[in-house]
Amino acid sequence: MFSSLLRTFLKPPCPLCDRTGQPLLCRDCEHQLDSCRIDSSRAKPETSPIFAWGNYGGALKRAIHLMKYENVPDIGALLGQRLGQCWLEQSKVRNQRSSQRPLVLVPVPLHRDRLRQRGFNQAEIISARFSQATGIPHLPQGLLRVKATAAQHQLSPKDRKHNLKGAFRLGPDWTIDRMSSRVLLIDDIYTTGTTARAAATELRRSGISVVGIAAVARAQFDRSHQPIAAA
Repeated sequence: MFSSLLRTFLKPPCPLCDRTGQPLLCRDCEHQLDSCRIDSSRAKPETSPIFAWGNYGGALKRAIHLMKYENVPDIGALLGQRLGQCWLEQSKVRNQRSSQRPLVLVPVPLHRDRLRQRGFNQAEIISARFSQATGIPHLPQGLLRVKATAAQHQLSPKDRKHNLKGAFRLGPDWTIDRMSSRVLLIDDIYTTGTTARAAATELRRSGISVVGIAAVARAQFDRSHQPIAAA
């Protein structure tokens, strides 16, 4: 009994609600997080360039905010595992296409100033755990962010595109044999797609094929195409 109480006492609190957690989140918050998952019948990684695990709102929005702004990088690993498992569940057709060129994961990078401020790149953490779940190689420096940019959510659609012009450069992870691989970009949130398009453009400029982006969350839009809940 004493050992059981001690284990309970030593467990860190759930970062979403401060109650006693499991390995990371408590059961209630795990359930709330899973309720944000997009219907798997609508998640088709082989036919759509955008693959997302959940809708950006509720517990998933809180989890991503805590990860990025409250220094809880372990949430990134948790979300990367879920994203990778979801990809495997919906990618049975891909496994039958042996003639396809190999796939690699490239996380959307942070500029060195933002990386120094935050201490980690959430997309890289998500990508690394996605790689562990799926066996798809992960290139943490497939892309570099060489231009410090304003936060995208502060800008108009027109300014978002200009903001990212020249922001990315090919990174050092590319070897001659990997240049023929197909790339799946990895990020935490997909909002308007401006960042993903800018990253993909830089890769394609070097002759590298980009099949799409996998993101933990996809922003929801109202009828005016404004994000309802976007970071």
